[in-house]
Amino acid sequence: MLEPSHNNELPAIPGKRYFTIGEVSELCAVKPHVLRYWEQEFPQLKPVKRRGNRRYYQREDVLTIRTIRSLLYEQGYTIGGARQRMTEERDAGGAQAAHADLQDAIRELEDVLEILGPAK
Repeated sequence: MLEPSHNNELPAIPGKRYFTIGEVSELCAVKPHVLRYWEQEFPQLKPVKRRGNRRYYQREDVLTIRTIRSLLYEQGYTIGGARQRMTEERDAGGAQAAHADLQDAIRELEDVLEILGPAK
């Protein structure tokens, strides 16, 4: 995921599990109606909804919102461009993780072959 350059300007994220929309609004310097709009535009942003459709964001959601904010407000992306960039970043991260998993599996298989010894 992108590291927003403005993190030092925004308040630190407290060590809580869930945040209300008002708290996230303050943490990310974005108004609540903008957060609700971004939920419709960015599939990566899915806060938990509970009683009466109240939104509860997790730390990962706050980081995602800060990334979206950076792309739109600081880097000058459009909504569509930011959505595409976030999708590309997610896909690249998934490919890297899959590659790392494959490398781990190869090493484990090589260890098993070494334990079994030479073929006769």
